[in-house]
Formats: sequence, C-alpha cells, structure tokens
Amino acid sequence: MAADAAQTAARWEAQLQRNPHPDFKATETSRPPFDTASKFRFTQTVSPTWKFGDGANNTSSPSPAVPHVTIDPYAKGRSAAFNYKLLISAVVPRPIAFLSTRSKDGTVTNLAPFSYFQLIAHDPPMFVVGFSTPLERAKDSLRNLTESGECVINVISEGYVEAANSASINAPYGVSEWDISGLTPLYDCETVQCARVREAVFSIEGKVESMREFDSKATPGKKSATMVTIEGTRFWAREDAINADRNIIDPEVLRPISRLGGITYGRTTEAFEIPRPDFDKDLGGVEGAAKLESKHPAN
Repeated sequence: MAADAAQTAARWEAQLQRNPHPDFKATETSRPPFDTASKFRFTQTVSPTWKFGDGANNTSSPSPAVPHVTIDPYAKGRSAAFNYKLLISAVVPRPIAFLSTRSKDGTVTNLAPFSYFQLIAHDPPMFVVGFSTPLERAKDSLRNLTESGECVINVISEGYVEAANSASINAPYGVSEWDISGLTPLYDCETVQCARVREAVFSIEGKVESMREFDSKATPGKKSATMVTIEGTRFWAREDAINADRNIIDPEVLRPISRLGGITYGRTTEAFEIPRPDFDKDLGGVEGAAKLESKHPAN
C-alpha cells in the first residue's frame, strides 16, 4: 500500500512539473533583491470617481472583443493535474494554513503549509482545509488530524516564508519538519496538545468538526480528496500586532504571504478601502435602482 501511494505521488509530481525553471537559482539571481524597505500603505481605489452602473474600471481587458474559451474539466484525455494547475493559477491569492499537527500518542509531529484553506464562519470560528488525498491514503497532516482531531493553524508572514516553504518537503512520516524548517514549537496551547509556531504573528488553536471525502471524476469509483472543517478554539496574536480591543490585526506587522499559481507567492504591501454601499442611503432605494441602465436583454 505504501509503495503504491509513493508511485501515485511520483506520477502526480511528474505531471505537475512544479518548477518551471531549468535552473531556479540562476533565474532568481537575475531578479532584483527582496525590498525590505517596502512598507504597508493605503492608496486610492483604481477609480475613485466610479459610480453605480459604471461597470469595469479602465484596468479591465483592453478589448471586449477578446474571446473566451470554455474548458471541460472532465474532457476526455484531460488530466486532473491540468485542472489543479489551472485552478491554483486562477483562484488567487489564496491564504495559507501553516498546519501544526500531532499524532494521538504524541510521538509524531508535523508542520506543513496548505493553500486549500479558508475562513468560513466567525460564530463559531470555522475554517476549512482541503487535502488532495482520500483518508485511506492520508499523509502526515491529515493522518494526525484523523487520529487526534486537533491542530494549530499559523498564518505565514514574510519573516519566515522560506522556513514555511521548506516544511512542504516530501519527508516520510515521523521526520520532523520543525527541525527541517528551524522554526520554534511552543507547547503552551490551552485547548490542544500540538505546538504553535513561535515566529507566527497570528495562530489559531483548532479542533476537527467534521471530515468529508469526495469521489474522483478522473478515476470513477475512487475517492480523491478530503475536506476538513475545523473549529477555532483559541487565538494567539503578537502584542505589537493586535489593537486594544483585540479585534484587529495590523497588516503592517502581520505581513501576510499568499499563494499564487505554481511555485509563486505574493506579498501584501498595499491596500485600498471601499465602504460597503447602503441600498437606500447610497443608491437611492428602489427608485435609484430603476434609473440604472439594464445590462440584461429584454425577454
């Protein structure tokens, strides 16, 4: 079983061709250095004069005549790896769950990043993490979650992005990614037994609420993925990042890293604010809506 899983993983990696550069270090050397002086700042929106009904701003497609193509994810001969590469390059940026887990007996720990991750509710605090494997082939993090039902979700910041990426290494079960990354485990959590990352500005203790497997469409009759829903039970925030009310994290301190397509990551150093509009106050209610030009064809 282990040998089959390893062969499957190897075939998957060969199809993905994650590294698009024949010599990554040479490519990286040709680029400008990381700008450590860059500070988080707010700008105006793209089009500060935008008004209801205006549609896209001037940064949209240069020509509306440029056609689209349709892609059938289940087209004959289309590999599931193609859908993976397409989706992770299009659904961006994605937050990253830097997941700390521990086996039920406490002897094995794991630390790994996952970009199939999102916050889905605040009361109670609920999160989802997606795994591209079924439970029967559960790798380290999913195996630990299945056994112990606990984890810590750490938010990745610029200050330890290289270390976090190193934890994605395909090490066998039982080899510590903590040692590989050089990051510091802190066993001071209040509701779970696994460690949080000391270097993380923000961390979430969590317990598994539910798990759901999905049927493969590429290989009918088999399971291909697992979604784990996690309830947050404690939050940890660095003192210099949290406000007095303990309800806002300062993005200048957090410096979050997001996942883009392939092996590409993104920084968050610039933002703008757009107030949520009020139907009556800002649009003028039903009367105001009736004045807008309809974009839909007449029946």
